[in-house]
Amino acid sequence: MLELRAHCECCGRDLPPDAPDARICSFECTYCDACARSRLHGVCPNCGGELQPRPRRPAAALAKHPASTLRRPLVCAGS
Repeated sequence: MLELRAHCECCGRDLPPDAPDARICSFECTYCDACARSRLHGVCPNCGGELQPRPRRPAAALAKHPASTLRRPLVCAGS
């Protein structure tokens, strides 16, 4: 099951579970669309994998399996 990370790991922007512009790699590294396109050029800086739209979890499933609230260190802040 996807972790649904809480923020962009590049700029720190909040990305709620239903964010249509959240992007992830196969390791679930999470970025906003703006950073994924302009700063990362569609490539995860952690693993080199491609960034794709993050699936949204249905509300009923989200109630049973909530999104993560952990904030991870930013990988490209200030770059």
